[in-house]
Amino acid sequence: MGKLVPLSGNYAVAYAAKAADVDVVAAYPITPQTAVVEKLAEFVANGELHAEFLHVESEHSALSAVVGASATGARVFTATSAQGLLLMYEIMHIASTMRLPIVMGIATRAISAPINIWCDHSDFMAAADTGWIMFMAVNAQEAHDLVIAAYRIAEDPDVHLPVAVGYDGFIVSHTIEPVNIIEKEEALRYAPKRVTWFTLNPEKPVTMGSLASPEWYYEFRVQLQKALESSAKVITTAFREFKQHFGREYREVDGFYTDDADVILVTMGSTTGTAISYAEEVRKAGLKVGVLNVRLFRPFPEREVLKHIEEAKVVAVIDRALNPGSSFVGPLYSDIAVTAFKKGLDIPITNYVTGLGGRAVLKSHLDTIVKHAYGLIGKRMRDIDTHYAFVGVRE
Repeated sequence: MGKLVPLSGNYAVAYAAKAADVDVVAAYPITPQTAVVEKLAEFVANGELHAEFLHVESEHSALSAVVGASATGARVFTATSAQGLLLMYEIMHIASTMRLPIVMGIATRAISAPINIWCDHSDFMAAADTGWIMFMAVNAQEAHDLVIAAYRIAEDPDVHLPVAVGYDGFIVSHTIEPVNIIEKEEALRYAPKRVTWFTLNPEKPVTMGSLASPEWYYEFRVQLQKALESSAKVITTAFREFKQHFGREYREVDGFYTDDADVILVTMGSTTGTAISYAEEVRKAGLKVGVLNVRLFRPFPEREVLKHIEEAKVVAVIDRALNPGSSFVGPLYSDIAVTAFKKGLDIPITNYVTGLGGRAVLKSHLDTIVKHAYGLIGKRMRDIDTHYAFVGVRE
C-alpha cells in the first residue's frame, strides 16, 4: 500500500504533514530540523499543500503562532530541535493546558553549551514534563507514520492534547531510506479533519488562557494529568486502526527476544536497531539478550513495559541524555526503575549513559553493557552500589 520513495527522516516528516493536509505551518530554521520546514515551504509554493506558511522570528514565535491557529480550529504543524525546543518550553505548557491538538516534529539534538549540532535526547527529555504526548521513532518510516497517527490521537475528543514526534537528528533526519508514503486521501480517511475542541469563534465567544487564581489553577493541572492518562486508550486504538488502514503495526513498546532474556536492553530511537542486531549476534553465542524499544514516552506505558521486563534477570536501560545531579542519572531509566519498583521487582535495574553529542553507539559499547549486566545476575537492587555508568566516554 502506498508508494515507496527514498526519503530522509526530515522529508518523511514533511510528507506526513502534507498528507495530513495541515492548514497552518509555522517555521523557524534550526539544524538538523530545517529541511522539514523547507520542504513544506516548497509544497506550499508549488501548490501541493494549501496552507498558510508563517515565517516567524524565533521558535518561541513558531509555537505561539500554531497555538493561536489551533485555537481557531486549524490543523497545525511545526518542527524544531535543541535550543529551539528549549525556547518553546514556555509555550509548550500553554499548548497542553489549553488542550490544543498541535503536532510537532523534533529532530533530536544535543543542547548547548558547548555548541553541538549532533544527536542525543537531551532536548526531547527536557520537554518530558510539559504535558505533551511524546513518541520516539526508530527510523524514517516510523517518523512518517507517527506524525499522521499523531493527528488521529491529538484531535480525538477524548484527548485534545499536543503531540511531539521525536526522531534522531542526522542519524534519522538526514539518512535516506525507502519510505512507504501515505497519500492525502488515505491519511484523511484515517485521521479526518474534525474540530472537536473549544475554539475562538466570534459567534460563540470564549476566553482561553486567562488568569486562574488559586481557587481554580490546581484543577486545570489535574485535568491535564487525567487527560494524559486517558489518552493511553486512544493511542492503542489509533495504532490498531493504523494497522487496519496501512498494514504497519505499532505498539507503545516493542519487545525483541524478551520472552526468555536474561538481560534486556531498554532503548529509544535509532539505538534500537543497533541493539537488535547486537542481540541477534550474541544469541548465536548463547547469551540470552533481549531488547525493549520504548516508542511512547509520555504517557509512560508502565503496563506494557512490565510485560516485557518482569521475567528478566537484569534490565539495562540505555539513555542518550543526562540528568546532572539527579539520583536518576538517565531520564528513561527513572521511569523504568520506578515502574519496576511499583511492581515490586527486586532485580538489578541499571543505567548506561552513552551516545551524547552524537557519539556513535557501537556494538562494542553494547558488549560492555551486557558483560557488566551479566555480572549482576542473582543480585538485588539493594546489593548494587552504583546504578549507572558512562559508556564510551574517554577517561
